[in-house]
Amino acid sequence: MTQEVNKYIQEVALPLKAIFKDMLKYAPSKIFGLFGNIAVVPVYTNLLSPSQYGVYVISLAVLSFLCILFSDWIGLSGLRFFRQNQLEGMVPKYISTLAMILASNLSVMFIVALIFRQKFYEYFNISPKIFLFVLILIIPVAMRALLFQILRAQIKPGAFTITTIVNQILTIVIAVLFLKFTNLGAVSILAAMAISITLIDIILVFQTDILWLLKFEKPDFSTIKTLFIYGIPIAIASLSLWIINQSNKFITSHFHGLVDAGFVGVAYNLTFPILMTLFAIITIAAYPRLINLYEAKTDVRPLISRLTGYYMLISLPIVVIMSLYAKDLIVLFANAKYYDAFILLPYLAFSAFFLSFTDYTTYQYHLSGKTYILTTLKVVSAIIGLVLNIILIKKMGLVGVGIATLISNILYFILTVVIVVPNLNWQIPFKRIFHILLCFIPAGALWYFLKISPITPMVQIYILLAFYYLLFYFTKGIFKDELG
Repeated sequence: MTQEVNKYIQEVALPLKAIFKDMLKYAPSKIFGLFGNIAVVPVYTNLLSPSQYGVYVISLAVLSFLCILFSDWIGLSGLRFFRQNQLEGMVPKYISTLAMILASNLSVMFIVALIFRQKFYEYFNISPKIFLFVLILIIPVAMRALLFQILRAQIKPGAFTITTIVNQILTIVIAVLFLKFTNLGAVSILAAMAISITLIDIILVFQTDILWLLKFEKPDFSTIKTLFIYGIPIAIASLSLWIINQSNKFITSHFHGLVDAGFVGVAYNLTFPILMTLFAIITIAAYPRLINLYEAKTDVRPLISRLTGYYMLISLPIVVIMSLYAKDLIVLFANAKYYDAFILLPYLAFSAFFLSFTDYTTYQYHLSGKTYILTTLKVVSAIIGLVLNIILIKKMGLVGVGIATLISNILYFILTVVIVVPNLNWQIPFKRIFHILLCFIPAGALWYFLKISPITPMVQIYILLAFYYLLFYFTKGIFKDELG
């Protein structure tokens, strides 16, 4: 038993303590980002018409599409193999290789975009002016993505937090000024993003010390091969998730117009960016630590299982609350012109829950380097999701968006649980799940009485969340594991 306890302390308790310390450092950036994402919805919906808001969300979706193909996977690959190159004393050559790949990819992107620009205009239902702004914006966005991942790899949560908060403030302030004093509409927000992110890139250059690490050495072709083998499947997988969760904006615009696309955008912006920002507090701190533990030949499954329990504890009550109070939240955070967006809130909230859950069930593919499995699972889900989107959105409108998105994300989650890598499979924390679900019974009874009371919806939400978490805290001793 003593050996078991010592093993638990070394492989779970001590790493958890380190992760929680990092979480405290990352938390301010995520919490501030959460409130920033909440704030921009009422601000932008009051300053933009539904059709212009539709242009805005479609522009961001196009930006996301291009970043997935040409830049995001480079930063994620860079994070995964940074520690390995650090141990080998190869960081300058490694950074140089990453920079070379990013510059090459962006060059290819501009060539492809200019050659096939008419196809982009038609397929994405986007004007030439907006498309040009998106192409310009992708340069600072791509640089920020790589620099942020290097900062994470260096485990500098304090610097990450400060920079993220500054980025959020700058974007909102500049966007509001442009919206109020120009007639550019959605372009105002894109211009504000370009300015703020460029300034952040300059800050990140100094925080990462990349000027001193970047030696412009001859790229290592073995490293390039490793990065591409790891990264390309990630890009395809991310593109598949984009199809599941963002292609609905274009399909909605095609069948029902920009106004309905604006409704989808509001519901999306009140769920995915907010919930996934909050839920990422754990994963953003845990992943670099998990990589280091895995490289040290430690069994990381018990730790991942424990983290999953904490994730469910944080996320499930919030998602349920958002679903129960969907109408009230839309009235509170969006202009009255966007009221119909409430229809989508429960579907998208639970979609975000299942998508964030896969951050834990897919660690097995990232750590083992078998990202091709992850890609296959996402592609299968995306194909089914795309078919569902086209059929259901055409027939059911906004409800079709919600049903298709939720089914696709649940399917993807189930596939990641069923298809496992030996010795890295997700260990289900049954006792923690049972405890979390059991606490919903008295919380549900309290909700019933609150709904028939004169208490305002927001106060009801605070009472319910406080009651749930206190109930969980005072009953946790009953469900305590043998090893704590």
